[in-house]
Amino acid sequence: MTALGILLAHLAGDYLIQSHWMANEKTKRWWPAWAHALTYGLPYLLVTRSPIALAVIVATHAVIDHYRLARHVVWAKNLVAPKAYRKPWSECSATGYPSDTPPWLAVWLMIIADNTIHLAINSAAVTWL
Repeated sequence: MTALGILLAHLAGDYLIQSHWMANEKTKRWWPAWAHALTYGLPYLLVTRSPIALAVIVATHAVIDHYRLARHVVWAKNLVAPKAYRKPWSECSATGYPSDTPPWLAVWLMIIADNTIHLAINSAAVTWL
């Protein structure tokens, strides 16, 4: 039940509760990032009673989303690829993928990476804190 609860809390917080304003502004200003992170944390009240776990979930969510850290993780993991596939950050800064990647694919792969990062952190927080 905990794994399912973590997944459902993430989906509800990131997709059902997040407003259009939060989604559009969270990378530009801290207030929308924190508003999103705080509302994102609400479904986790059904998953954990640990204030420390909730604080980690909310704080990391704000930072990850505000800086769009998933694109940095994607770019960094691609640095272990053969040299022909390694591109400078200047060509990958939008999504972490080079500009010759189809835009729809680059965006979806970045979203998947973002969700994976959030779920890994949240699972660890709920399990160990």
